[in-house]
Amino acid sequence: MEERTSFPFQACVFGVAPEHFTSCINMQSNVAELPLSDKAWAWFESNKKQAIYGAVLLAAVGLIVWFILWQRDEKQIAAGDALSNVAAGQFDGALARSGTAEAYLKVAGQYPNSQAGARALLMAAGSFFTEAKYAEAQAQFERFTREYPSSPLMGAALLGIASCLEAEAKTDQAVTAYKELITRHPTATVIPQAKFALAALYEAQNKPEQAHELYEEVARAAPFASFGNEAGLRVEELEAKYPNLVAPTALPTPFTPTNAAPVRLDKK
Repeated sequence: MEERTSFPFQACVFGVAPEHFTSCINMQSNVAELPLSDKAWAWFESNKKQAIYGAVLLAAVGLIVWFILWQRDEKQIAAGDALSNVAAGQFDGALARSGTAEAYLKVAGQYPNSQAGARALLMAAGSFFTEAKYAEAQAQFERFTREYPSSPLMGAALLGIASCLEAEAKTDQAVTAYKELITRHPTATVIPQAKFALAALYEAQNKPEQAHELYEEVARAAPFASFGNEAGLRVEELEAKYPNLVAPTALPTPFTPTNAAPVRLDKK
């Protein structure tokens, strides 16, 4: 049927006999007068196979997309469960302290490119840090920056790198790392902690002006946090030790007849 339906159209386009012209013109006129639904049905009849193939292909693509999204959700759930199990084992004592970092790394390796995997990698680095394994901790923090460059937890990883450098007594590198974090990620939630750590390094380097400025910023940004309160105390200690850091208080201008407002006498 497909060949009979399509042949007249082919004859109209490639017709060689003059007697076909009239029938072609009449056919085109009849098609033009058909309603839109009939035109669509006529097109479907002449392109039935292509339409069916297209519908099947579209359905297959939709099924594949649905499966990928479903699998991704299942993966996220499984990764979250695995991370929770490690954390629970750490808190109830079932997991030895020395094996905590490795357990987190296992989760990170099993579930890459997932939120739970990213957190597991950070927690592994943090576990190494608490065990005073600063080189291993720094390596995992740096791995996080490579594998999750757009993560909202990037600030925490950069803070971890700077803290590792400081713990290893690499003071100059630590100062640079803290400054880069503060400059490049000013909206990160860890900025007050980074400023406090940098201020402490400046204070140890006998740079009271820089330390005083950062402590004041931390005290204003986090007044209710423990490190915010500590920053306020450090400000007071520095000002007591270096009176020049205290901003001069503007005194009120004394009243004298020369600067008194003129009295205007209106004459009636």
